[in-house]
Amino acid sequence: MIPYALLQMSGYVFNILGLLVCIGGLTLARRPERRLLGGSLAVLGFLIAASPVLVQLLGLVEPVPVDALPR
Repeated sequence: MIPYALLQMSGYVFNILGLLVCIGGLTLARRPERRLLGGSLAVLGFLIAASPVLVQLLGLVEPVPVDALPR
């Protein structure tokens, strides 16, 4: 399997997992004594959710060119 197809399939998993980590971090950040830990978890969750886009943006995985006409 090519890396681009694997990235497309795992994108949903990264988005859901990152969303859950981010929500957990924001919930934890509501307490004043846990604000730093919660904020750090929220940023980590955002990076997890955005990782498929960031990988493509940095050029680590290149998209496969698609033919104009199907065969």
